[in-house]
Amino acid sequence: MKRPPIRQDFRAIQQLVRPQARILDVGCGEGDLLELLSRESRADGRGLEISPGGVSACLARGLSVMQGDADRDLEDFPSGAFDYVVLSQTLQAVINPRHVLGELLRIGDRAIVSLPNFGHWRVRLDLLLHGRMPVTGSLPEPWWSTPNIHLCTIRDFVELTRDMGLQVEACFAFANGRPARAIDPSRAIENLRAESALFLLARS
Repeated sequence: MKRPPIRQDFRAIQQLVRPQARILDVGCGEGDLLELLSRESRADGRGLEISPGGVSACLARGLSVMQGDADRDLEDFPSGAFDYVVLSQTLQAVINPRHVLGELLRIGDRAIVSLPNFGHWRVRLDLLLHGRMPVTGSLPEPWWSTPNIHLCTIRDFVELTRDMGLQVEACFAFANGRPARAIDPSRAIENLRAESALFLLARS
């Protein structure tokens, strides 16, 4: 069976991690990213997924995944257990993003975090013209069924990392299905242009 195209953010994550790294994918879904990193980067990958269906799908693919909640269960992992902890399009769905972000960088040397950007120009225009919560490629669910409970902009996220004393080592933007584009997330124009963003973070 032909594999589906690799998501652009997954390809960017693969390029960020070094071969044979120890990786924890938090909110790993059905294991697409874990399988990619294991197959092409020879990563020693583990996953944490809240959905029983997602866990079952991962196990069926031979991946090492346990069921758990990022808000509660990251505390069970020892400090420094991984080289990278990945949180892909999940931070906006957790109850306490600041706590989860701190846990990522306690148990991993680096954190890779991607999130939809509520500051994108299409989102702003939709709100301005129609006065309704937008539905876009990076925010595909209507407000009444979305799992997202803490939407933010790139600027919001950068300010949170500064407040927590974290270092942004790299940042990439995504829009219109195009490959990742390296950006300076402190530039206001990028907060308008990016549909979503990917950050490589470290402790200062």
